[in-house]
Amino acid sequence: MPKASLPKTRPVSKSKFPGEGSSSQEVLQEIRSFADPKKVSILSSFFKTGKGQYGEGDIFLGIQVPPLRKLSKKYRGLPLSELQKIVSSKYHEERLAGFFILCETFQKSEEPYRKKLHQFYLKNLKYVNNWDLVDLSAREMIGDYLIDKDRSLLFKLAKSKDLWEKRIAIIATYAFIRQGDFSDTFKISEILLHDKEDLIHKAVGWMLREAGNRNLKAETEFLDKHAHVMPRTMLRYAIEKFPDKLKKKYMLAGKS
Repeated sequence: MPKASLPKTRPVSKSKFPGEGSSSQEVLQEIRSFADPKKVSILSSFFKTGKGQYGEGDIFLGIQVPPLRKLSKKYRGLPLSELQKIVSSKYHEERLAGFFILCETFQKSEEPYRKKLHQFYLKNLKYVNNWDLVDLSAREMIGDYLIDKDRSLLFKLAKSKDLWEKRIAIIATYAFIRQGDFSDTFKISEILLHDKEDLIHKAVGWMLREAGNRNLKAETEFLDKHAHVMPRTMLRYAIEKFPDKLKKKYMLAGKS
């Protein structure tokens, strides 16, 4: 497999970031200006916030993603002391906006500031506590950072008892997949192969599919070894874009 290379980033000085002089109060006020009470119940249901569900207790303001994405560019470079107050918010969308700002800052930064941002993310993993928060931050804040570094952190997360840390581990490998490097995706998929959580089945299947989109042979070699024991949801996600004949082969091989 080709050697992974760092994703290209524009050399922007931290001192030129537009949000460096802003406050958390300013950011939160703008976030809340997008709140729509009519969407709260819809989002609460969609992200499974009921008793015993994976998002139990999460609170929503009723804000969709696009305005939060736009806001993150405006507040790129927000001081971490201020960003801390946002990523630790009780409101889902405020946490999401905070991690968007973190990712936006990370992508436009260089070492050693990237390391500081990565460490900030790790210190706040407990707030990355729903699947969208994971999926919209893990690739940048962990995967992109580890491209040219030791990746043992991913295996530690994959073996965690925490649902979101396990999902972070596999989603982070998307950064490597984009570089044509699938080895850690397959290794972590093997660790999570017998996980009981549906959200892990979907995440693993998704990353296997992304690997297959770039190298079908690599994915089918993995499936030849494991399709017979893979959860059906994981398998369906993994083979979603296969030709019908090949898809049928693996569905027949998969466990019922």
